[in-house]
Amino acid sequence: MKGKTALVTGSSHGLGLAMADALAAAGVQVVLHGVESAAEAESARAAFEARHDRETHYIQADLGDAGAVGRLISETVARAAPIDILINNAVVRHFAPVESFPVDKWDQALAVNLSAAFHTVRLTLPGMRERGWGRIFNMTSVYGMRGTINRIDYVTTKSALLGLTRAVAAETTGQGITCNAICPGAVHTPTSEHRIRALMETKSIDRESATTEFLVGKQPTGSFVDAAHVADLVVFLCSAAGSQITGAMLPVEGGWLAT
Repeated sequence: MKGKTALVTGSSHGLGLAMADALAAAGVQVVLHGVESAAEAESARAAFEARHDRETHYIQADLGDAGAVGRLISETVARAAPIDILINNAVVRHFAPVESFPVDKWDQALAVNLSAAFHTVRLTLPGMRERGWGRIFNMTSVYGMRGTINRIDYVTTKSALLGLTRAVAAETTGQGITCNAICPGAVHTPTSEHRIRALMETKSIDRESATTEFLVGKQPTGSFVDAAHVADLVVFLCSAAGSQITGAMLPVEGGWLAT
């Protein structure tokens, strides 16, 4: 994969950063993205650059704005190279029952979680077709396959991403381009860590108990998915061995969907 360029949205930390690390280790030039300012993300960018011993760009963009998505793509191309690998990972979440769900939060989720993926794909696909090679990944979720309470924005947008994935896969068959949905379960990220710490504080319990409670009803293994393992799957799908896998929903969730 040396000589390829990847854009990973939402990659200033967590799963996005893990996938960026794995691609960079495989020889890919990776552009990082986040909503944090360049100054706020500088330590993460510099550490990434040091780990992989190559120049690394970070671009700030609010993907809730279609214009900002366009600028993200054009700036990526200008500062690095045309995009060969696109990972739509950025996401927003809000927790509330349907009847009291804030309308602005609903609109934001549709824009960031779903429309941004549409825009990044439509803007990068022509170049992938010209070069006869491309890999597109949409990060879905177990909740893209089943419902849960107080998560109407997340469940709806993650479900819709599966349809987007299949449609793009159908339109790119035989063109050297694949489009797949990766479906992680509960991954230990800064977001899940925040929720575990909240459980520890509100219930006065230790970390092990808080982790167990957080994972109840989720992965039957009772443990978090390692972000690095999700990243390894992405690298495999970028290889020649993954060239015939497209339009798929690939779970990494410890059997959650099977139970």
